[in-house]
Amino acid sequence: MSEAFNIYMCGVGGQGIGLLAELLARAAGHAGWRLRGCDTHGLAQRGGMVSSHLRLGTAWSPLIAAGQADLVLALERSEALRGARSMLRSGGGLVWYDTAWQALDVRTGANQPVVEAEVLAAVAAVGGTAVRVLRPDLPDPRMQNVALVAELLAQGLLPRIGVAEVIAAMRDLMGDAVLQANLPLLGAARGAVPRP
Repeated sequence: MSEAFNIYMCGVGGQGIGLLAELLARAAGHAGWRLRGCDTHGLAQRGGMVSSHLRLGTAWSPLIAAGQADLVLALERSEALRGARSMLRSGGGLVWYDTAWQALDVRTGANQPVVEAEVLAAVAAVGGTAVRVLRPDLPDPRMQNVALVAELLAQGLLPRIGVAEVIAAMRDLMGDAVLQANLPLLGAARGAVPRP
């Protein structure tokens, strides 16, 4: 598949950005995409900023240039704002899990916590689309990354990647107990049609 689609993922160390990136990369592979990617897995301490780049289709570099991400995925509100401001292309989409980890500058009082309106304004500034995800019913906060993927599927935001490819990727990466716990999160997405 020759056309390119760039996905930039960001969050805080310990939230599961590495699993999210690997899950989407494997799902893309199951869907027949050529891909390149890289991440900062292992370079940030727990609580530090973590990012991953995933380029589907034709790409010579694994890194997405600033302002060139078709889709920004964030697992934390401050990182959603940063990703929208620095990486989102004009008309692109941001999907973020609405949780907040207090950054050091917030804890010390140097800055105020990021609020939803700031995230929405940053996306609107580039003519993009924002989707907020929040599942207070999750039995385990470590499932937030799969809840984000479920919303991507339900909204049809992953080109040529559907529920079957995501489940295949989950089977590649998760033990049976973890897989069975996460599969119900995909329930609302099962009738979704992948974006062409």
